[in-house]
Amino acid sequence: QVQLVESGGGLVQAGGSLRLSCAASGRTFGSTVVGWFRQAPGKEREFVAGISSGGGSTRYADAVKGRFAVSRDNAKNMVYLQMNNLKPADTAVYACAAVQTAPWVVRTTVSEYDYWGQGTQVTVSS
Repeated sequence: QVQLVESGGGLVQAGGSLRLSCAASGRTFGSTVVGWFRQAPGKEREFVAGISSGGGSTRYADAVKGRFAVSRDNAKNMVYLQMNNLKPADTAVYACAAVQTAPWVVRTTVSEYDYWGQGTQVTVSS
């Protein structure tokens, strides 16, 4: 069982930066894939970024490539999403998710993740 809690969301102007954190409980966190997803009002939840269990493999949605960076610190049971050059289109609730099977493969779909945090709101003003 893995429990996830996000933090770091807020209101920022376009062009600004935020760093989201995902704190995990559970001794097996180091064997999990972690993904970041976001959901804007009226839209489907979408994949943003993901990182393999050891951190050696990452994937990004095209919309955030070059602006967002995902990282993890397994000693602290933490995963981070550094978001730079934010745009109004990035406004959404951001949630982290985890899955323990095949931890070297970064998944990009909602249904492949077993554990979810509650999410944190990110609002980017123009």
